[in-house]
Amino acid sequence: MNKQIAVGLITLIFLPGCVGAVSDLGINNGALAPCPKTPNCVNSQAIGEKQYIQPICYEGTREDARARLLQILGSQRRAKILTAQENYIRAEFTSALFRFVDDVEFYFPKEKSGEMVIHIRSASRIGYSDLGANRKRIERIRSEFLK
Repeated sequence: MNKQIAVGLITLIFLPGCVGAVSDLGINNGALAPCPKTPNCVNSQAIGEKQYIQPICYEGTREDARARLLQILGSQRRAKILTAQENYIRAEFTSALFRFVDDVEFYFPKEKSGEMVIHIRSASRIGYSDLGANRKRIERIRSEFLK
């Protein structure tokens, strides 16, 4: 009986909010949205060490880098590309078990002094900890991109 109560409580806590609300996403004044205070977000424009992740550096044109990234995102399991603009890509990744949704954004700013980067933000919509899932996802995408 105690097991059934525990399962019921967990279901009530997790399932209603699996999709969650989409926060303010996109580019605002040349920056992606800051991460919330929870440890389930990484951002290449973050100041805090725990949420900071390096942007993806590339050579060549922004168009080529964008096409390469779209190809990689298109090959990812449970990924859905929602926006693919000239300087911005937004995708959703859905977890297999509980169907949690993570918002992943890529920003291609104009080149400054020879530096060509893709800024990144990956964040869980709900919950507190993601056990490093967003960071691992971005590092996996980075690894594919740099092959």
